[in-house]
Amino acid sequence: MFILPAIDIKDGKVVRLKQGDFDKETIYSESPVDVASQFADFGAKWLHIVDLDGAASGAHRNLDLIKDIRKKTNFKIQCGGGVRSKEDVQKMLAAGINRVIIGTLAVKQPDVLTEILDEFDHDQILISIDARKGKVATSGWKEESDIEVIEFAKMLEDKGVKYILYTDIARDGMLVGPDFEGLIKLKENTDLNIIASGGVSALEEIERLDELNFYGVIIGQALYQGKFSLKEAISRVGD
Repeated sequence: MFILPAIDIKDGKVVRLKQGDFDKETIYSESPVDVASQFADFGAKWLHIVDLDGAASGAHRNLDLIKDIRKKTNFKIQCGGGVRSKEDVQKMLAAGINRVIIGTLAVKQPDVLTEILDEFDHDQILISIDARKGKVATSGWKEESDIEVIEFAKMLEDKGVKYILYTDIARDGMLVGPDFEGLIKLKENTDLNIIASGGVSALEEIERLDELNFYGVIIGQALYQGKFSLKEAISRVGD
């Protein structure tokens, strides 16, 4: 299982939000490059980046910063935030990002998603499923749809999607543990490669995800608050 440390970038800084709320922001570093370099020293292979400015406005103001991380580390990078068109996907791939995260577009513009999947390697595309009470949320978690998570995941699989990122919004940044029930339902109902996100707080939770054979897990708040180190996490499950 891959361990993916998370860096959320806002105004050029490393921040963490609680439940995706921009009004509940904590700044952890002035330098995303330095944080990424520290994570790289512990041997992680993938880095998870969210461009919060892009998510809020659609303007990818932090792309040069992400390029700098790419140049100064050996990370493979998956990145999202404000991906609203096929052109955005192309721009991010051209910047050296290995896997582009698509969220709201996949829900609201399924035809555009089909075009993206027709044009790009499916290994380069990761669909983010953000869940609230079993339903898919969109637009930076501000809007809720009537689409059931499992129904949506099956539709994605039928389109040829290979990778999904599942986040239980209520748990994100709260250090209350992953949504094992929702994750297991996804695994039982699809053959997708699933990355778990939201709420990870202890090494035992990471070990359980590994035992359940999930593709990856994203760790953010737990690392920044010193609940355990990235080195400890990787040593427990391999990477």
